[in-house]
Formats: sequence, C-alpha cells, structure tokens
Amino acid sequence: MREGERARLYNPCIPMKAYVYVALKKTVLDPQGKTIHGALKKMGHNAIADVRQGKYFELTLNGGLDKAAAQQEVERIARDVLTNPVIEEFSYRLED
Repeated sequence: MREGERARLYNPCIPMKAYVYVALKKTVLDPQGKTIHGALKKMGHNAIADVRQGKYFELTLNGGLDKAAAQQEVERIARDVLTNPVIEEFSYRLED
C-alpha cells in the first residue's frame, strides 16, 4: 500500500465529524431570509436575488462506528431531533 492510500482508509478508532445543515423547505415562506435580503438590498448589495436562512450543527461521533453506521446515526438524529420534518429539510457530510 502506498503512503497516499493509507490516509484515505477509514479508521474506526478515530472520532468522526458530521456537519448537518437544516433549512426550511423551498415551499415554506422564510420571513427571516426575506428580512436579511431586504437589509442587504438597502446596504447596496444588489447582486443578491434571494436569501434563505438555516441552522448548522457540528456533531462529533465516537470512534468505533463504521461509515455506514455513522451515516445512519446522523440521519436519525437529524430527522428525529434537529429538524421539523413538516417544514424543514437537512443535508449532511461526514469527515473522518
């Protein structure tokens, strides 16, 4: 195995980070985003067509989870705890 390949292998003993982004669904009115958009326009930032605001969460997962288990855990937490599934959606990325 070459040196560069070793760095890409998943190490289950090292904690993993999950970055979760939560935002209102596109079909839901975003009054805070509209307010920010209006303020930006008043400040002369006319290149901005729209603003949607959201939430950001950084989770540190315990070592010992494989990548598939970590994905399942993050998705479950995001769906059951971090979002209101009626009006919000989420995306995430894992980093080890």
